Amino acid sequence: QVQLVESGGGLVQAGDSLRLSCVPSGRGFSMYTMAWFRQAPGKEREFVAASRWSGDYKNYADSVKGRFTIARDNAKNTMDLQMSSLKPEDTAVYYCAARRSGFSTIVRSTARDYDSWGQGTQVTVSS
Repeated sequence: QVQLVESGGGLVQAGDSLRLSCVPSGRGFSMYTMAWFRQAPGKEREFVAASRWSGDYKNYADSVKGRFTIARDNAKNTMDLQMSSLKPEDTAVYYCAARRSGFSTIVRSTARDYDSWGQGTQVTVSS
């Protein structure tokens, strides 16, 4: 397992943008897939987006396609989630997750497939 730390959450208005960052600790991330999940109060944790560390294969939930982008920041060595056109229904605690995926090009979207998790960062979108 790797240690993950998220940052960047906050309170924004509908239509605004926000960038979340996930910093992994350790080595060998070229063999990892990183993902973002979210959980709203009273709801199950749901998949948002995922990417191989290399950035060549990505996967997005239908609800965020065209609005969110997952990408690695090479300078900061983070996996970021750029969120735009935010809606009140995007309000949730956002979690970074990681799994060792090797050479697989399948980008998993199920929480049980990930074995490392961050502590979460709150995103609140007001209407």
